[in-house]
Amino acid sequence: MSGHSKWATIKHKKGAADKKRAKLFAKLIKQVEVAARQGGGDLDGNPTLRTMFQKARDASVPLDTIERAVKRGTGELEGVNYEAITYEGYAPHGVALYVETLTDNRNRTGSEVRSMLTKNGGSLAEPGSVAWQFERKGVVLLAGSIDEDEIMMAALDAGAEDLIDDGGTWRLTCEATDLSTVRAALEKEGVPFESADVTMIPTSTVAVDTAEAAKAVLRLLDLLDDNDDVQDVFANFDIPPEVFDSLDLD
Repeated sequence: MSGHSKWATIKHKKGAADKKRAKLFAKLIKQVEVAARQGGGDLDGNPTLRTMFQKARDASVPLDTIERAVKRGTGELEGVNYEAITYEGYAPHGVALYVETLTDNRNRTGSEVRSMLTKNGGSLAEPGSVAWQFERKGVVLLAGSIDEDEIMMAALDAGAEDLIDDGGTWRLTCEATDLSTVRAALEKEGVPFESADVTMIPTSTVAVDTAEAAKAVLRLLDLLDDNDDVQDVFANFDIPPEVFDSLDLD
């Protein structure tokens, strides 16, 4: 059971169940704005913006809200100058963490991330000490009921690299730069998918094989994810299915 994709599943379920919609919208809008500032407002010429734009649309962010974020990024409208900062560290039980943030105050964000880690059994690490344990990939999650051959026939020529059964959900991976092409190929062939995003996949995992340990790790990830400046949290834990199924995630 893969740490990064299982955490995405957890967040997906929580997002559907709780009332964090406004906070999710704010994070997605910030990502769109920064992508437009860094690469321009043309979706065809800025693949990062195209990915973030579609990610926001998938989450039902209103189109006019997204378009205003693009204009703030390009300078057509006044906006905040956000800085992208990555933090590396460890959760309890030696689980590696890679935390991506967007902030208008690096001192505040750094202090908050450090505090959350140290108060919950984790620690902040030096830059580069954790990043090598992950690789950036495009990941598409699909329902396990979809035929494997149907998925690969639609996505292989578009750049799909691997298809794995991840606990009843298909996890399709590709190069991050090919994600929009793979997504378009699936849509063209009418193959439904649950999500498509650029993520950090762990190259190795740390076994978290008790409910108590799993709860400690997930509690910290939840706290980090709930921070306004934190955009994404990636971890290399591996929770056995029987342990994960025993957890109360409500």
